[in-house]
Amino acid sequence: EQIGRPGSTAAGGRFTGWRVPLGSLFSARLRWSLAGLGLAVLVLTGASMVVTGEHPLHAAYVTLLDLFAINDPIDQGKARQILQLLNGLIGLLILPVLVAATLEAFGTFRSASTLRRPPRGLAGHVVLLGLGKIGTRVLARLHEMNVPVVCVEEDPEARGIALARRLRVPCVIGDVTDEGVLEAAKIGRASALLAVTSVDATNLEAALYARSLHPLLRVSLRLFDDDFATAVYRTLRAAHPGALTRSRSVSSLAAPAFAGAMMGRQVLGAIPVERRVLLFAALDVAGRAELEGRTVAEAFHPGSWRVIALDTSGPAERAPDPASPGGQGGGGLVWDLHPGYVLRPEDRVVLAATRHGLGSLLGRRRREDGSRTSGT
Repeated sequence: EQIGRPGSTAAGGRFTGWRVPLGSLFSARLRWSLAGLGLAVLVLTGASMVVTGEHPLHAAYVTLLDLFAINDPIDQGKARQILQLLNGLIGLLILPVLVAATLEAFGTFRSASTLRRPPRGLAGHVVLLGLGKIGTRVLARLHEMNVPVVCVEEDPEARGIALARRLRVPCVIGDVTDEGVLEAAKIGRASALLAVTSVDATNLEAALYARSLHPLLRVSLRLFDDDFATAVYRTLRAAHPGALTRSRSVSSLAAPAFAGAMMGRQVLGAIPVERRVLLFAALDVAGRAELEGRTVAEAFHPGSWRVIALDTSGPAERAPDPASPGGQGGGGLVWDLHPGYVLRPEDRVVLAATRHGLGSLLGRRRREDGSRTSGT
C-alpha cells in the first residue's frame, strides 16, 4: 500500500501545485459566459480606440466606466454614443453572471462536505454494500482501479463514509432491506453487487432482491459460515445459471493465514479457488512415509497434495520461510523438478495442498512420532 501510485509523483515546476480548480468551482456553461463577456469587453475597448484614437489603457478605463454605469453621458458624436449604449447593455449582462458565479462557488464549497448522490445517467458501475472494515478497503481498491462505485451504507457514521466523501464517491444512506434503497443506487444498470456487510442475512437479502431486479447481475457475497456460503452459492447458481455468483466465507479464507502464523510459517500462503483454499507449505521429508524414499511422481496424491519445489539449502541454513530474506530469498528453490527425483530424508519440499490433505499429512507425522516415542 506504500508503493507510489501512477501520477502521484508527476514532474512539474516550482508552481505546479498552484493551479486554480476552476472546473470544480464553476460549470462549463458559466465559464463560457464569462469568456464571452470578456471577449465583448475587448471588442468594445478596441472599437473605442478606433473611434476616439485614445491610448489602449485609457480606452479600457473608459469602457469599464461605461460598463459599470459610472461614466457621465457624453456628446462626442454618434459612434461614441452608440459605444456607450453597448457598454451599458454589456454591463447589464455582467451582473447576473457574477451573481451566478457567486452562487455556484458557494454551492461547491457547501457540497464539498456532503455525500454525492448517484448521477442520473450512471451505468456499468459496482454497487458496494457496507462501508465497514472490509468495505472501506474494497472501496479504496476499486477507486485505485478506476472502477465506478456507488456505496450503500445504513450508518452515516461508518468507517468508510469519510473515505467516500473524500474520494467523491456517490453514496446512498439507508437500510438496504428498505424499498427504494437499491433502486437509488441504480442497481438495475449496475454491473456487479459486492455485499460485504458483517450481517449474513443482510447480504443474502440484498443479493436476492438485486437478482429480482437484475437477473444477470454479478454478485459477490461475504458470509461467515462456510457451509452456509456453500449452500447459498449452489442455490443461487441453480436459480440463475446465466449469472456469475460468488459466496465467500471470510473466516474460512482467513483461517490458513492464522494457522500459518501459529505454525511458525510452515504454511507459506493460501489462495482461494472457488469453494476451496489451496495451501502452500514447506515440510521436511524426514519421517513422512508418503514422501521419504519416493519419487516426485509417486509422492503426488491427487486431490490432497503435490510437490512443486525443492529447497536445496543445507539444514543449518534453512529459514522457516524458504522465500524470506533470512533464507535463500527464493534462490535455493528448484521449481522444475524431474518426476523421477527420489526425495531424501534431509530434503525439504514445498507442497501445494488442500486443507484436508495438509492436515492429513501433518496428522500422520504426529501419530508416527507418538507411536515411536511410546514404543521406545
